[in-house]
Formats: sequence, C-alpha cells, structure tokens
Amino acid sequence: MSLRLTVIGGGPGGYPAAFAAARAGMSVTLVESDRLGGTCLNNGCIPTKTLKASADALEVALRLSQFGIAGLGTPCADPAAVLARKEKVCATLRGGLEKACAALGVTLVRGRGRVLGAGLVEAATEEGPLRIEGDRVIIATGSSALELPGLPVDHRHVLTSDDALALDRVPSSLVIVGGGVIGCELAFIYQAFGAKVTVVEGQNRLLPLPSVDADMAALLQREMKKRRIGCELGRTLKDLRVEGGTVKAVLGPSPFIAEPTPAQSKEAPIEAEAVLVTVGRAPNTSGLGLAEAGIAVDGRGWIQADEYMATSLPGVYAVGDVLGPSKIMLAHVAAVEGLCAVRNCLGQDARMDYAVVPSGIFTSPEVGCVGLTEAQAAAAGHEVRVATFQMRELGKAQAMNELPGMFKLVADAATGKVLGAHIAGAHATDLIAEAALALRMGASVRDIADTIHAHPTLAEGLYEAALSLADH
Repeated sequence: MSLRLTVIGGGPGGYPAAFAAARAGMSVTLVESDRLGGTCLNNGCIPTKTLKASADALEVALRLSQFGIAGLGTPCADPAAVLARKEKVCATLRGGLEKACAALGVTLVRGRGRVLGAGLVEAATEEGPLRIEGDRVIIATGSSALELPGLPVDHRHVLTSDDALALDRVPSSLVIVGGGVIGCELAFIYQAFGAKVTVVEGQNRLLPLPSVDADMAALLQREMKKRRIGCELGRTLKDLRVEGGTVKAVLGPSPFIAEPTPAQSKEAPIEAEAVLVTVGRAPNTSGLGLAEAGIAVDGRGWIQADEYMATSLPGVYAVGDVLGPSKIMLAHVAAVEGLCAVRNCLGQDARMDYAVVPSGIFTSPEVGCVGLTEAQAAAAGHEVRVATFQMRELGKAQAMNELPGMFKLVADAATGKVLGAHIAGAHATDLIAEAALALRMGASVRDIADTIHAHPTLAEGLYEAALSLADH
C-alpha cells in the first residue's frame, strides 16, 4: 500500500507538496477550508500584481505622447473593470489547480482540518466531520492580516490588505499604515489610480527589512516624492475615529524611534477617506488542535519546525507562513519547504536551505534582492567592495523610457565572490534571477563580467556593475 499523506492548506506551500507527493506515488488528501491557492493566489501575490499591471498600463497610457503616440483621449481607471479582470485572473489560476488535483489523483476535501494525532486528521465539512487516516501530515495553513487594537477595521473606512485588493472604488485619499512591502506596493498602485496617498511608517526608512539594502529604500522614497506620495517616517497613527464618512486621526511619534526629531515628536491631525492597515500577519492556527496534539508553537503562536520541516509531533511537518518570521514568509519559499517536507515523508534526508532566497517587491520601480546587503556583509566581517550602475545609463532603459533605478553588487574584496545583489528599476524582479543563480553557484564578479550579456537589454546593468568590480 502506498504511503498516505494529508496536507492541510491548499496555498503555495500546500498544493506544491500535494502535487509532488502524488507524482511520487503517495496517496494524497488535500484539505482546504477556503479557495485553492491560499493568500498568494487570492489575497496576495497574484491579485496585487494584477492590479499593478492595470496601474502600469494606465501610467503608460498617460504618457503615450512621450513615445510619439498622439490623437488619444485621457484614460482613467475603471475600478469595476479592474476588479473584474483581477477576479478573472485568479479564477483561471484556481481552475488550473483544481484540474491538477484531478489529473494527479489528489483527493480534495473542502473543510477545516484539525490534527488529532500523528497521521490522523479530522476535517469539518458541510456534511459533518470527516476522519482522514494516513501516515504523514503536512500543515500549510498560512497566515492572515494582523489587526491592531488601536486601528479597528470596519472594512469600509479602515481596511486590511485583503480589502484593498477587493475595492470597487478608488478612495480620493488614502493613508497607509506600514511602509513595508505590502504598504509600499499598494501605495504606488492606488496613487496611479488617482488616490492621494500618504504612507505612515514607524521606522526611519521605508522597507525596514534586513534583506532590503538601504540604497534601495532611499531610491524608493525619492520616487514616492516625485509622485507626490506623502511619506511620514518615524511616525505612528493614533486616536482614530470615523466622522461623516471621513477617517480622522493624529500623527504622533513612533515608539520604535529612540531619539525622534522635533518634527517626528510633534503631533498633527490627519484625515482621509480611508485608512489601510498593513502592519503584519498572524498565524492561521485557530482550530488546528496544535496544543492537544502536542505540536509546539512559539510565544506568538507560530508553529516550530526544524530544518527538515518536522514539528515536535513525529510524522507531522509544517511549511509556509504558518512558521512565521523566524523563517522566510514568501510564497516561493513555502513551495520549496513543501517539497522538502515531501522528500522527508518519503524517508529522505532533505534539509531546507535558506542561504539564497531572492525576493521581489512590486513597487514603481520594482525592487529585487538576493543575498547580503552592504550593511549585513560588513557586519559579517567581510571586507566589502560595492559597485553601482544606474538604470538610466542603459540604452534599453532609454528606449523604454524607464529611467529610475540602479544595480548594486556587494562582493568580498579579497576573493571577488558575490555576496549580494540589489536591483531597483523596470523588471528588477525578473532580473534578480541571474544574481540568485550566481550566489547559488558561488560565482565571483569576474564570472559575471566574463559572461556575455545580450545587447540591448536591462540585464547589462548587472554586467556593468560586475565589470567595474572585476577591473579592480
């Protein structure tokens, strides 16, 4: 009899695991309480990028005269049509997942899963509880938007990121609380659609993530200023209330800033048609029966798993966002964690490697990162050499009229080994793949410089940065 696997959660960690296990000959049951694809497909990656594609199209249309195109009217966003296109894209991809389940023989159970023991799961379905017996379990239930007590969400005036991806209107003014990845992406999207946007971030920089180089954050802040997106750094929002259809609040000093400037310390009123809260995620573990089953979690409720993706209960693995920020909360990381867990379900000795993980931030311009930042490399004891190359210096960028951005390579001065790469600009999230492979292969800047890059392309920016380092 084939090994039986139950996967709880059909998101970017769960469904790749289920499909890989089925291809390996396992008998697989996939339990999903909502829509296949999880946050990534339904409330995150895909809908955000679909909205961004509409925003990008609108921005190009508004500057067609720069390309020598004349005789057209003034385009504007049609929120209902944008929303309908987003729903169509997501529905198409969900349909593909459902077809893959059928083709691979994965049994799809619609219900909320609960771990009863090693290999034993109960699903709460519309028809009643369903007991699923198996040999292994993978938990991939993901995370959801975190709500703050001081910013009560009403889904009309005070919104979560889920709400922002389902709006049938463009607010005339929007305050975004949180200048991280989600907040910055939505700031550019809604500014393009016509909203007056202000970003409020508690730290002293945008994208305050260890993996994002400070130069990329500074460049993004300059681009926000060019687009008249307000940026309140080292500030927080308090005393929020809704009056007459308007959200009113007070900007004040952030508790995360030890020595605020006089401007940061000063309180000031702020109001907008809507406030969008994008300040974190919470684990989707309610009703999973973790404590009863003996599955360890940390102080915030995130499941604890080792490098083999194994939990404290033998035979039960966990992958994806449900592991929390101690791992890396990205869809592509969840997928690889799922594949790692499947290999170990099959008796292999697979360890999850987080050493080289690229990330893409879909702002305007985009940001792509992999490896160490300049600050991280120095802190790790490297003698660091850095090279930058401006996007505007590329012939392809000039032809495309996509000028903002830069390439930054971080290398070890003694060996020339590439330690990190950071790109801002058009298609940066695609361009970062070459750098990820370079880091994975342990390449030097000379290796990149000796690789012929096609002309004219944007990828030449990475070549030029590597060449300047290799020449030294």
